[in-house]
Amino acid sequence: MSRDTHRVMPHPDGWQVKRDNGERASHVTTTKVEAEGYARPISQHQHTELTIHGLDGRMQRSDSHPKR
Repeated sequence: MSRDTHRVMPHPDGWQVKRDNGERASHVTTTKVEAEGYARPISQHQHTELTIHGLDGRMQRSDSHPKR
């Protein structure tokens, strides 16, 4: 079973935070650091995987935030 995932990905206006199967970004920022700062607490609260992508779209790293 695959985990529900939030992703930090490139966006035409900078960087986006987007949940898998979401139609559009939940947040768009000018920097990747800002997007990560916005995405991490959401992922922790919603117990999702957080995947960070690079400018080339490739996955750079991933953090799990399971229920405890």
